[in-house]
Amino acid sequence: MLQASGLTKYFGGKRAVGPVSFQIDQGRTVGFLGLNGVGKTTLLRMIACDLRPSAGSLVVRGIDGVRDPHGLRRLVGFLPQYPPLYEDMTVGDYLRFAGRIRGMDAPSVERRIPEVEDLTHLRHMHNEIVRHLSHGYRQRVGVAQAVVHDPDLLILDEPTHGLDPAQIVEMRTLIRGLTEHHTVLISSHNLPEISETCDHLFVLDAGEIIASGTEQELSGRLLQSRYVEVSVLPGRDAVAAAGAGGTASDASAASVTGLLSNVPGVKQVSSAGRDDGALAFVIETADDRRADICKALVEAGYGVVRLEQSRRKLENVFLELVQGSEGASDRDHIPS
Repeated sequence: MLQASGLTKYFGGKRAVGPVSFQIDQGRTVGFLGLNGVGKTTLLRMIACDLRPSAGSLVVRGIDGVRDPHGLRRLVGFLPQYPPLYEDMTVGDYLRFAGRIRGMDAPSVERRIPEVEDLTHLRHMHNEIVRHLSHGYRQRVGVAQAVVHDPDLLILDEPTHGLDPAQIVEMRTLIRGLTEHHTVLISSHNLPEISETCDHLFVLDAGEIIASGTEQELSGRLLQSRYVEVSVLPGRDAVAAAGAGGTASDASAASVTGLLSNVPGVKQVSSAGRDDGALAFVIETADDRRADICKALVEAGYGVVRLEQSRRKLENVFLELVQGSEGASDRDHIPS
């Protein structure tokens, strides 16, 4: 679908992006991650032919974006961070205008508008003036104008920017629907959104791609330990502690910590409070030690009510990539 080679952008003497080279296959949903100012928006604008690269090449479906930017734009739908809306138009008129400037003839636009309004849940807003819409509906109109010409490649720059939690959930559902028919590129600071919607990630820093892969692949490259989350019911030691005037929970927590620390391969055991009445722990291990951990607890008389491998959050992986693994691990070395 897309092939970028040595793509670079300078503003005056300042390098904003590049050189970056990557390939995106058809039907993928790709997320671009990075801190503010690392070049995400600039890169997406070059892909959308909204900015001309200073160097390098960009080819989408065989069309060279440097030599034929107008031809490439016909294949691309672009939602900037701030949607390009004409506030005096109705939603229907604006989508009609957006379709015509993308080269669609009048009959095709009229057939397409109801489809797009249904896709973005805007049918009941067809005759509303854009300036009267809430921010959430404005974002939907922005998505609608990006897909009205049924592009092969859809680019969404911060699609959940400024949305409240309910609107974010709605936008997430909308994006998932779009991925069924388009190759989608998303830039976002909302890492859970990226995690739940994208099947491939590019991490940018200082205008360069410093890592790429699935979330699991990126985690695997950095993660030198595994983490197990376990919840247990108080054991026999709790009864003795209560009889001696102690605290049953504290006695069991200390006992479990000591017990698990002696399991071969366990690096560290941390108490995670209570989990629906049970005592919860996070265990760092060198490799998969779930069977040994379960066996040790059961033989010691503890009721194991939950034991599962913990999946490292994308936030942890992202911080390690852009700020260094030592700094990130100092802040939060146990994932949740």
